[in-house]
Amino acid sequence: MRKNPVFQRETLGAAILRVRSGRATSRTTLAKELGISPSTIGLYVDQLIAEKFLNESGLNQGPMGRPRRILSTRAAAGWFAGVEFHAQRVQAVGVNFSGQVEASVTQALPAEVNADLVIRTILSSVARLAETMSGRLLSIGLGVPGLVDPLAGVGLHYAFIPDWNQIPVSEKISAKLGVPAILQNNLRAIALAERWFGAGHDLNDYVILGPRSGFGIAMVHSGSLIEGARHGAGEVGRWPWPLGDGKGQELHHVLSAPATWRRLAGVGPREKLPEDLRAALVDLAEVRGAAWDDVCVDFAKVIGCLQLITDTEVFILHGPLTALGDRFCESIVQAARAMMPALAHAPLKVMPSTLGDDAGALGAASLAMEAWAPT
Repeated sequence: MRKNPVFQRETLGAAILRVRSGRATSRTTLAKELGISPSTIGLYVDQLIAEKFLNESGLNQGPMGRPRRILSTRAAAGWFAGVEFHAQRVQAVGVNFSGQVEASVTQALPAEVNADLVIRTILSSVARLAETMSGRLLSIGLGVPGLVDPLAGVGLHYAFIPDWNQIPVSEKISAKLGVPAILQNNLRAIALAERWFGAGHDLNDYVILGPRSGFGIAMVHSGSLIEGARHGAGEVGRWPWPLGDGKGQELHHVLSAPATWRRLAGVGPREKLPEDLRAALVDLAEVRGAAWDDVCVDFAKVIGCLQLITDTEVFILHGPLTALGDRFCESIVQAARAMMPALAHAPLKVMPSTLGDDAGALGAASLAMEAWAPT
């Protein structure tokens, strides 16, 4: 076994991830996944079993060769917290060491929310999770809206919380909880949620669509998140809209979830939002007429352009607009193909996520799981 402690820690963490994901179920498959000799991987597995992170039990008889003992993670080895927020609420989940959700907490934020209140609500949400979870908290993942610097752990800017600028989120949370706090843009965190809990499990390329309070996307290419040189990849909500009209309106003004509801409901831009936006959108899922067509055409313009840029396998819709169902997604695809000849016969696919309102918090927990490794 190599003596470099950094290499050892990274390898131990990678081994746990492969077993937790189900990609490796035995010492042999784990050695193949990591590209390490069976004898060396055996030493790592023995260490992880001794430290009570992995179990090895039973026999798995394949079609040929010797029976293989089955590796699995120990659910009670500790837990991960995932917290995601936007301007209206903080959502948190507790996930055991095997990646199973055991607790969930939601706390609403007031209209006059500020950065200090968000931090305090995150801490109180984790404290409430701890009342239910067993074992020790190992790490916390944070899905933060707007521009972020994941390496520095800083929330750079979020338009819907006035003083959310250059906030050292990871430092503030880690200092209070005494565990690593890993930060990422909330839509990129959602992309990880799809990898662990949703439709992205077997995909290497997909795009998350996030029309929520604003509008953003997260891109996974060749299995890796795309962040951009200055962490701004995916901020399509800042596109001028309509493209090139120069009037100062941006995409999120017309295609965010609240804006879409107002357009479909035929009400003005200052109309008060319903208390349950998702339920209100369910009532509009079968609407017919010009408003529906116009909304779908606008979404098709965005998705069509993105498809020609990314050549992705699938767009996965998140947020309240999933309440509009498969018909909404299919209408967007049809409109994109009709307006863009290059997409007429392309395998363009848009689908609503099945993860629900916990998606951001699940993604944040996924972030914590992927970043953690035993010391």
